[in-house]
Amino acid sequence: MCNIVKADLNDIFVVTGQCPAQQQLLDYVQGKLSAAEQHEIEKHVADCELCSDALEGLAAIQQKERIPVVVRQMKWQLMRKLRRQSRRKRRLGHNIELALIVMVVLFLLLAAFWIFYFVNKK
Repeated sequence: MCNIVKADLNDIFVVTGQCPAQQQLLDYVQGKLSAAEQHEIEKHVADCELCSDALEGLAAIQQKERIPVVVRQMKWQLMRKLRRQSRRKRRLGHNIELALIVMVVLFLLLAAFWIFYFVNKK
């Protein structure tokens, strides 16, 4: 897996540049932010579906102190899934290349046989 994808999975909320950092959302759910910071998060979440969904998912976790562990586990599961899919695609690509090579070799052998057959027939 490329380093770009690994870096992107560290904090998915940096994609838009306007979204709060993952740690800010975690701190919001755990009640660690000041009133002003909470207000900013709430204002942003009202307009951002991604952050709203993320906050809803984080809030559904019963043991708030376990949220960082759960997030880390989800990242690892996502990485494993992406690696598996990447391997499958590569394997499929190699199989297609192999099939094409076999077809070309068979065509060349058939062409060579045909040419040899007609040259010797005359």
